[in-house]
Amino acid sequence: MARKQLQNLTEPMYYVLLNLIKPRHGYGIMKNIKEMTKGRVKVGAGTLYSLLSRFEKEDIVVKVSTEDNKKIYELTDKGRDILRQEHIRLKQLVADGDLMLGDDRNE
Repeated sequence: MARKQLQNLTEPMYYVLLNLIKPRHGYGIMKNIKEMTKGRVKVGAGTLYSLLSRFEKEDIVVKVSTEDNKKIYELTDKGRDILRQEHIRLKQLVADGDLMLGDDRNE
């Protein structure tokens, strides 16, 4: 059921899930997203914790521990499946664009 609700992830959703392949706390997620996208995608605290709460309720992420008053989250198997499906979908979008744009993409 959650896959239908999350048929197409937003960029913040995708990057949050991508960053939870390994256990991370909220600030670490925000910092890593900013670094890996070279500042193109920024996820604020309000957005992040709203997504984490939603993902936790839908069994997409799980809180694995609390260290120094920081909650550490990680993907569940369901979350990994959603992330893999989204990755496949995004690769297909790029492949379709490559096919249609041909050499125009280098201009």
